[in-house]
Amino acid sequence: MYAARARASLRGWGGVGAMAVLCALALAFVLLLPRAQEARQDGRTAGPGMAEATQARASDCKDSDAQKQTLSPSGADGPTIDAIKSRTGAKRKLVVGVDQNSYHWGYRNPNTEGAELEGFDIDLVHRIAADILGDPEAVQFKAIPTSQRITAIQDGRVDMVVRTMTITCQRLGEVAFSAPYFKTGQQVLAPKSSPIKGYNGTLAHKKICTASGSTAYLKLKADRDKGTLPASTDISTTVPNQLDCLVRLQLGEVDAVVTDGALAASQAAQDPTVELKGEAFTTEYYGVAMKKDADDLVRRVNRILVGYRASGWQASYDRWLSATLGKDSGASKPPTAEYLRKS
Repeated sequence: MYAARARASLRGWGGVGAMAVLCALALAFVLLLPRAQEARQDGRTAGPGMAEATQARASDCKDSDAQKQTLSPSGADGPTIDAIKSRTGAKRKLVVGVDQNSYHWGYRNPNTEGAELEGFDIDLVHRIAADILGDPEAVQFKAIPTSQRITAIQDGRVDMVVRTMTITCQRLGEVAFSAPYFKTGQQVLAPKSSPIKGYNGTLAHKKICTASGSTAYLKLKADRDKGTLPASTDISTTVPNQLDCLVRLQLGEVDAVVTDGALAASQAAQDPTVELKGEAFTTEYYGVAMKKDADDLVRRVNRILVGYRASGWQASYDRWLSATLGKDSGASKPPTAEYLRKS
C-alpha cells in the first residue's frame, strides 16, 4: 500500500522456401531454441530432464486449471522489461490498462483531489511499478473497457492489463497471464425485491445484462445452449463496461446482472437497493494479462506476486474488500500459485 496515489493520466479508449539440404539444420535449431530462450529469459539453465514451458497453449489447457498455465517467477530482465526501462523523461512509466469505474477495484474517487484512481487492482499496479522502475508512482494509467482488454495488449497500447480479468483457456490463446492474484466466481445481482433467487430457474423470462467479452456472457450462452439455463432467459443485453449493467438495472431495462461476485458485491455496496442472489456458480481467478511473447515480464510479475502475497496483499484486501466480501470468506486470502512445467 502506498500513501501517495497516482494522478491518473487517462487517454482515449484509445519465402521463401528453404532448400532441402538445410532442413536438418533448421530442425536442430528449432529443437534447441526453447532451451536457449529459457536461459536468456530466466537467467539460468534448466536442470536435467526439466524445461520450463515458454507459454501455455490453449489446446493443452483445461478451464479447471487455466490459472496454472503461467511461467515460474524470475527477477531476470529481458527484452520486454529492457524496453520499459529504456523509456526516458516523462515517458519512463509502466503503461497499464485499468478500470476507472469499479468501486474498490479501479475507481476514480470523486472525494479526492483530482479524483484519483484507487482500489485493489490499483494497489497491485503500484507494487509492480515499484519493482520494475523503482517508483510506485511511475505509472501511466489507461482506462480500458472490458471488451478491449485483449486488443489493448495485442496492439501494444499497454504493457499489461490489471483489471479484474479472469484467466481462461480461450484468453490464453491470445495473451499471457501471471499467476492468479484473486479468486472469485460468477454470481447474480438483482433488486432486493426481485423474485430471482440465484442462478437457476427463477431466471426464466428474465432479461440479463453482462459485459461484452466477459466470462459471464460466455457462461450464460453455453448453459442456455445445453439447457441448464432456461431457454426463455434473455441474454442479449451486453455492454462495453460492466458498471453499465448496474445502470441498466437501476433504470429497469434489465432484471438482473451476472458478473464476478467480487465486482457484484462492490456494486451492491454502491446501491443498497440491490443484492447478490444465491451462491457463486463458477470458480475463477484474476491474473495480470500481458503479451504472449513477454516471457520476461510474466516471470517478473510472478516474482513480484510472491512477495506481494507475503506482504501487501492482505493489507490491500482489508482496506478495499473486506467490508463487502468478508474478513473470513473464501476470497479473503491470496490464491496459491502454481507454474507450468513440462518434461
